[in-house]
Amino acid sequence: MKRKAATPCPCGGADYAACCGRFHAGQTAPTAEALMRSRYSAYALGLFDYIEATWHSSTRPPRANLRDDGARWIGLEVKAHREDGDAATVEFVARCRIAGRAQRLHEISRFLREDGKWTYLDGSFPEE
Repeated sequence: MKRKAATPCPCGGADYAACCGRFHAGQTAPTAEALMRSRYSAYALGLFDYIEATWHSSTRPPRANLRDDGARWIGLEVKAHREDGDAATVEFVARCRIAGRAQRLHEISRFLREDGKWTYLDGSFPEE
């Protein structure tokens, strides 16, 4: 019997099912970095319900604001990750193409645990 080849994860993992796919399927991300990677992958795959569900309730935008903006996400580099109790930061650079033009997003994201799960609170952009 031929074994099915693994599908690469958008965040850079070798196998989507073992990487971000398990979080998209309902498993809780154990760290803020794992949640950030899974959110990146959700953007790449158009899983906007997941993005909404993992956004902190105090900063979550209206559902109508979560939509496909035509970006094709092509790479992620995590630069730093720090957890301090129920708060964390993750600095990353995400690359995409919008209308054929290369873009990069450098963000320092803040995360909080809410009801025992990591959630995205907000982010700042150090290059602005």
